[in-house]
Amino acid sequence: MRLETKQDFRDWMFSVLNPLKPLYSEGGARLHLGDSGVTYPEVSIEMEAFSRPLWALVPFWKGGGVNGAFEEIYQKGLRNGTDPAHPEYWGGFTDYDQRFVEMAAIASGMIFTPEKVWEPLGAEGQKHLADWLYAINEHIIPDCNWQFFMILVNVALMKNGCRYDADNLKSGLDKIESYYLEDGWYRDGASGQKDYYISFAMHYYGLLYSVAMADDDPERCARFRERARIFAGDFICWFDADGAALPYGRSLSYRFGEAAFWAAYVFAGLDDIPVAVVKGILARHLNWWCEQKIFDRDGVLTIGYAYPNLIMAERYNAPGSPYWGMKTLLCLALPDDHPFWSAEAAPLPTLAEVKMMLQANMIVHRRGRDVIAYPAGVCEKYGHGHVPEKYSKFAYSTKFGFSVARSQIVLHENAPDSALAFVIDGDDYVFVRKVSESYHIFADRVVSDWQPFPGIRVTSVVVPTEYGHMRIHEVESDYDCTAYDCGFAVEKFTEGYGESAEGKTAAAAWRKQGCTVSGEGPEAAGVVIGADPNTNVLYANASIPAVAYKIRKGEKVRMETRVETFVKDE
Repeated sequence: MRLETKQDFRDWMFSVLNPLKPLYSEGGARLHLGDSGVTYPEVSIEMEAFSRPLWALVPFWKGGGVNGAFEEIYQKGLRNGTDPAHPEYWGGFTDYDQRFVEMAAIASGMIFTPEKVWEPLGAEGQKHLADWLYAINEHIIPDCNWQFFMILVNVALMKNGCRYDADNLKSGLDKIESYYLEDGWYRDGASGQKDYYISFAMHYYGLLYSVAMADDDPERCARFRERARIFAGDFICWFDADGAALPYGRSLSYRFGEAAFWAAYVFAGLDDIPVAVVKGILARHLNWWCEQKIFDRDGVLTIGYAYPNLIMAERYNAPGSPYWGMKTLLCLALPDDHPFWSAEAAPLPTLAEVKMMLQANMIVHRRGRDVIAYPAGVCEKYGHGHVPEKYSKFAYSTKFGFSVARSQIVLHENAPDSALAFVIDGDDYVFVRKVSESYHIFADRVVSDWQPFPGIRVTSVVVPTEYGHMRIHEVESDYDCTAYDCGFAVEKFTEGYGESAEGKTAAAAWRKQGCTVSGEGPEAAGVVIGADPNTNVLYANASIPAVAYKIRKGEKVRMETRVETFVKDE
């Protein structure tokens, strides 16, 4: 699908949302899309699935779109879901309730399209909805991007003449201000990790606020816009020439939500990056996702990344969660005569080959059609699932992705791509890179100190090169062990596929891309690990080239590993 006109983008939206129409409940307030587990109850699961399509429908309506079927569903659903006497009532709340998250889409509708989601409800329906939304002010919500949900709800209530909590609105905004760092980057509350939440949460909602409250809070709105303007200069580097975004961090099941920032950028009127370039990023990104296997046989989005995959999912990924990606269609709110619609989608501008992003704790490297990030390994000890794999590998690539472990028992189940994995002699367990105890980011390298296991101490230096990257490790171990320095995972079972391991070199390749790993160190030997199915986020079957090094107890050893990749032009 070629995305150029406004109708093209609308058609793309309906291709994603139309399969949901027969699945809404009789009262319109619930949407049951699957039976996989999550940490919150069924009412929240089905309310979430109901709410998230609004992230596209509200912009569609604001931009002049009309679709009677969806309007009827959502007006009926909002009445019934917030009516305590109706069997589809969404219910009361607990602290940290998932339904607070989903209030934000409804609040956005009340702010930007009240004629669709507020005025048709009538006096009784409006009272029920306002009372239900106000409850976010009566419970505890996390000190993170969730503050924006409370902010948007109170803005929506205020804009529609309803009771709202001015103190909570101010408190939430003050907390958001406290999360700001420098260079356009926020932290997400107390978290030290920098991922897509900075773009599609902190900046996205900040830009929505800047449009909604431009006259009420002009100084803060100007700050939100300026921060987003600066951030865009870094974030554009996370996208490759083919439209793919960097698979890195959590919540990748939101898929095309990776580009939501750019829709908010143009919606807020920012134009440091030309509108044609922004259109190119969005169009290529959505087209890239059209080529992935992300829908089930009925056209419903699945949990996973480039294919259905529960292994890499977080504990908060319910069947309806992937529809948060619809935030990327905020561009549909632009009027018909906006330059975005007449511009021809432009390619990415010339970007730095190697860019240090100090606030993001990484270096980003552009090699041909690939984008590779070398993060410092900042990683919370406890998270939402597979946190070490999602944040602390040596490298993440738009072309090779990354892998998550099925177990810590054997190498093929662990799938330790872009990692240094240790197997202690006589032990069945695989110990991989966990978290940097200290790190330094320079313009041309990342240095980290870490321990995969008590008694094994490692200093690693990762250096981008013209052929890929070099890793230099110094290891001290209290055990006899083998260290496997692993390259990128490469797709298996594809035409032209081949793999080899000879001497000090291991290689896995196929007709479009491949990875070779070679090394110098104690008893270096090439090996190719046949990873278990469904461990890589981009492809279901993969092999991982690596070099194995023998480490003797009490010795301090140095290993130098060269990781070389190739990606052919289409």
